[in-house]
Amino acid sequence: MFELNNQIHIMKKKYLILVLLFSLFNVNGQNKETIKWINENAIEIEDASPDSELIVFKNNTPNKFANAKVFGFGEASHNTKQFFDIKAKFFKHLVKTQGVKTFIMEESYQAESGINEWISGGKGDVKTIAKNFNIGFWYTKEILNLLQWMRNYNLNKAKENQIQFYGMDIQIGKSISQEIREFINTHKITIDEKLLMIADSCSSKEIDYSKSDNWWQLQIPKLNKLKQQILDSKIKGEKYKPVIRSLNYLIAYTEYASKAKSKYPENTEFRDLKMFENVKWIVENESKNGKAFIWAHNEHINKKEMYYSGSDIINLGRHLKDYYKDNYYSVGFDFGIGKINGFIIDKKKGNHWKTYNIEKPFKRTYAKTLMSINKDIYFIDLQKAIESDSSNFFSEKNKHLLIAAGGYQPKPIHKIMISKIYTETYDGLIFVKEISKPEYNLDK
Repeated sequence: MFELNNQIHIMKKKYLILVLLFSLFNVNGQNKETIKWINENAIEIEDASPDSELIVFKNNTPNKFANAKVFGFGEASHNTKQFFDIKAKFFKHLVKTQGVKTFIMEESYQAESGINEWISGGKGDVKTIAKNFNIGFWYTKEILNLLQWMRNYNLNKAKENQIQFYGMDIQIGKSISQEIREFINTHKITIDEKLLMIADSCSSKEIDYSKSDNWWQLQIPKLNKLKQQILDSKIKGEKYKPVIRSLNYLIAYTEYASKAKSKYPENTEFRDLKMFENVKWIVENESKNGKAFIWAHNEHINKKEMYYSGSDIINLGRHLKDYYKDNYYSVGFDFGIGKINGFIIDKKKGNHWKTYNIEKPFKRTYAKTLMSINKDIYFIDLQKAIESDSSNFFSEKNKHLLIAAGGYQPKPIHKIMISKIYTETYDGLIFVKEISKPEYNLDK
């Protein structure tokens, strides 16, 4: 009996070994097929320089990309030089080849006027103009170089042919009420001062994400009343546009603040909904040809959902894809290795940013396979992958690093390792083998 059991055990062991070997052979076969397909079909991006031409891409532009009007370009992190420079390269390409002149950023509405004045030929220098940004990630040499390019492009061009900068985010309220008051004073509109004081309070008060605050909710009806009083005044036509837009941003900021401690993910979805509404308004009212370039994080511009596959957290990109259909084109970014910042919370030493060096791509990630390709930077047309990649690599769930506002957080690593299906998430994918930090010293 013992001998029989032992023989059965040995047979089971051999069977498991055979199954394992077959699986490994199958996986390796699929992997080779995937790598072969990508090597043959990836569109090379010659380098990460923002000033060089996209020659290979220009000659191999995907049809969906060529026919789109609204382009969402993401970034796998907010702390990466190559993502910034490559996005600048593609924006310039779209300006030259497809007439895109409307630049929309994951930035506050308040940044617009100062930046637009300068890139349209106004006084000052680029470092001073950068102070209009309210999002710290954009205080880099890479972004300043892009603003300088916009200014140079706009030189001696009529207003309707110039590039214009827009902010779509609603996380900051400061100075909006000042714009409202200036409009009211200029046009001598009679408005209840108590309502204007409410606008001042909402504009100047910052959101406390650590606690619930019913104060915000109480102000929303009052702001809507202020809006109605302006609409009921004798001022007509296009003159309304600036002040109503200011008020809409302030109302959105106040609504967002009222949801700061609401049940997840209500606050997140609300922010992205308002960003969509802002993009829609900008495209319909400011873009001369209905075209626009959107600069934001991967999780905002992807066409499916926020975070992991199956979350169904509706984001900006989902709204854009639902509304614009094939006129919206989503481009995501991924990377293999390199240096990246992460924010450290340390009560003893103080909170600070730390530079990490990712020496190899993580197991079971898209990047693990994508590092094997014979190009350093390349573009994948995911529609083509759906149609012709028999390995279905991009259509199957795989891991991807989620590096959000806090930067790279290696411990615990599983919290930033999320599942994605790239063909569901993006229309195009840009892969960068090695990344580095942006240049934060604006004097260099």
